[in-house]
Amino acid sequence: MFPFSPCSPCGDKAVGAEEPAPHGGQAAAAKPPSPGTPPAPPAGSRGRHGLGAGLRGPGARLFGWLRERSLGRGLFVDPARDHFRTMTNLYGSIHPADSVYLSTRTHGAVFNLEYSPDGSVLTVACEQTEVLLFDPISSKHIKTLSEAHEDCVNNIRFLDNRLFATCSDDTTIALWDLRKLNTKVCTLHGHTSWVKNIEYDTNTRLLVTSGFDGNVIIWDTNRCTEDGCPHKKFFHTRFLMRMRLTPDCSKMLISTSSGYLLILHDLDLTKSLEVGSYPILRARRTTSSSDLTSSASSSSPRVSGSPCHHSDSNSSSEKHVSRASQREGVSPRNSLEVLTPEVPGERDRGNCITSLQLHPKGWATLLRCSSNTDDQEWTCVYEFQEGAPMRLVSPRCSLRLTHYIEEANVGRGYIKELCFSPDGRMISSPHGYGIRLLGFDKQCSELVDCLPKEASPLRVIRSLYSHNDVVLTTKFSPTHCQIASGCLSGRVSLYQPKF
Repeated sequence: MFPFSPCSPCGDKAVGAEEPAPHGGQAAAAKPPSPGTPPAPPAGSRGRHGLGAGLRGPGARLFGWLRERSLGRGLFVDPARDHFRTMTNLYGSIHPADSVYLSTRTHGAVFNLEYSPDGSVLTVACEQTEVLLFDPISSKHIKTLSEAHEDCVNNIRFLDNRLFATCSDDTTIALWDLRKLNTKVCTLHGHTSWVKNIEYDTNTRLLVTSGFDGNVIIWDTNRCTEDGCPHKKFFHTRFLMRMRLTPDCSKMLISTSSGYLLILHDLDLTKSLEVGSYPILRARRTTSSSDLTSSASSSSPRVSGSPCHHSDSNSSSEKHVSRASQREGVSPRNSLEVLTPEVPGERDRGNCITSLQLHPKGWATLLRCSSNTDDQEWTCVYEFQEGAPMRLVSPRCSLRLTHYIEEANVGRGYIKELCFSPDGRMISSPHGYGIRLLGFDKQCSELVDCLPKEASPLRVIRSLYSHNDVVLTTKFSPTHCQIASGCLSGRVSLYQPKF
């Protein structure tokens, strides 16, 4: 339906590299040298096949650029940078598709939306035990799993193009196969309270779930039998809200209703973790750029304020890790960092981190925070500060606030799930009875290309309103220029460009 697909994650243009050619194929960099200046050596003229040998002048530059592009090499080959302006224009012209409102009378509020990796199926997690499946291109209803669970369905996660998992307030996780939806593949029992989040480690092929019982549980779904699925409790913390894995599965991030953000560095899910045995790196407040100069003097450990159980055990563990870290110069596997993210306007008040998402390239984390008095909501972007290995003696925090925006304070008490676009250039955020498309700048540039010296407001690219109730969740299609949103009254709306 659409001639362009969302931009795929690609590397960044190196400093000093020439801009790629426009869509017409003309090479903007092919300029004649100034008088008296010898022509530059023809790019690519001494390649493996000797193509372009003997060419000189502007023609050589053009030929070299085309050759590197055709071979799939060089700094110029970046489809995302070739097409992101076109995709930005498409998203800028996006409208509600009036003919594809999706709703039934029985499913209640929409809590979560998830596309299959190939974009062929849109799944909807509903308040009243149902899971809905739609074809997002034709907007046709495929299937209703009317009794998918015995209570609210909270989250859906695809493991591949056919297998997906659902979790519920009935404390269970269910596995489903798109080829046989009449029955579950299996049901996983292990949590003792509402299960809110599902992740999948593509490296170890392990399912990871978290719930309001404070537990993060690891499941080996490849060894499921009639008696159940092998699983283990991997981590525990109080007030757990959301848990996410970075795209490369090297870190686990956990948000809490008490305003803490926990990061497990150098993640190893195969390693058994007893509660209270994980080493704590640091408990501190994240910094904005303006605070970096003063962070060194205020970064002493604050373990007693961490949300984790067994503080005495953690304290002794921290001392042990301190000696080991100083001796080896690196952090041990599954080392824990406890942060209190800075939220604009909330410096003197606590806040609850209700939604947690990761940038598709692993550059940043996206948080939706609400004040403890529930009178303010903020969307915040925190950049991962990579560099030297984390040490206990280091004052540097892993995250730095770069962008933020205040949200409409409606629908108090309900969690609003926001998301990044597939290329990470835009954010779709529930905003009152609609959604807002947000960018790091007006041109929807890459985050790394527009990092501010001080935390700056996110830019509103477009506002879309098509619901008659508070929007709770939104999602970009991974393959098409399409966005879905779901609201409290149970309506799902699709948005796509109008030509």
